[in-house]
Amino acid sequence: MKLNGVATRSLWFEEDGRSIGIFDQRRLPWAVEKIRISTAEQARNAIAEMATRGAPLIGAAGACGLAMALTDDSSDISLDSAWELLVNARPTAVNLRWALERVRTLVAPLPPSERAVTAWKEARDICDEDAAMNHAIGVAGLELIRKIAERKNGNPVNILTHCNAGWLATIDWGTATAPIYMAHDAGIPVHVWVDETRPRNQGALTAFELGGHGVPNSYIADNAGGLFMQQGQVDMVIVGTDRVTANGDVCNKIGTCLKALAAKAADIPFYVALPSSTYDVQTPDGAAVPIEERTQDEVRFLTGPDENGVMRRIALTTSPARNPAFDITPADLVTAYITDKGVLNGPRELHEALSA
Repeated sequence: MKLNGVATRSLWFEEDGRSIGIFDQRRLPWAVEKIRISTAEQARNAIAEMATRGAPLIGAAGACGLAMALTDDSSDISLDSAWELLVNARPTAVNLRWALERVRTLVAPLPPSERAVTAWKEARDICDEDAAMNHAIGVAGLELIRKIAERKNGNPVNILTHCNAGWLATIDWGTATAPIYMAHDAGIPVHVWVDETRPRNQGALTAFELGGHGVPNSYIADNAGGLFMQQGQVDMVIVGTDRVTANGDVCNKIGTCLKALAAKAADIPFYVALPSSTYDVQTPDGAAVPIEERTQDEVRFLTGPDENGVMRRIALTTSPARNPAFDITPADLVTAYITDKGVLNGPRELHEALSA
């Protein structure tokens, strides 16, 4: 995708062959700043502190972090300790464990002298595969948007999304946003309702992305979507996901389940976009997913620049707070899953297509 008119990915490999670059998403959308990561510890911190975020992207960053560790020390002890360090950076998104396990399984049987080169190649392959899967998601989801557009007589297709499931959360294209970008590029009128997604306000990243691509969008409070659905101002909901369990339950950013319930009540289709790497056949249902609880200060404080561009932190309350980062949307609230294997209707189709 493009940033300020320049084609880029959200993660890139530096010329030294042993480090990567990412955008510091804690600074977006106010400032575009880059971070260079050269060690497993730095990769772990970037993931845990949300300098980089999004299930597919943290999986790729974790794979690169493991390759960095093996570049410095390719022993069994280094491999195991780096894997443990990285896999615990964030517990909910399955892509992180998936990518780390993929690299570890590949390099563990090799002589130590071959491990680093092999790990770096696998990390690059993971990145390229993610971009390809997201492109395929876009192609599949485009047809859903096109069908609605045919009924709209030239009026925009109004799409609501929650959190950031765009190219900043993946290697390229995004999951929920890929069909939107392709529809816009195909000349189909679209408009996106972008949930703010408190408390980390990842919706601001989605609005930043969409605006940069020229896609009409409106940034709305998290609780506004239900009203717009009741008023007929939403044609479809598309969200990403950090993990889909074997029975089709969807773990995504906190607030997703409420949007699914509102969509069900308003008879609006609710779609979940995911690459194959986000399907977790090992976890039976949403109740078995570990839900990350982050610091209460993310809820109790707001951080951002004032009118002079000075970053400030504002207290909202002194009350204790709870801050679960994810919730579970039951499979029976999902209209269909938009995947790199096509649009899949229900948990059985999902399992048959993605569990191989």
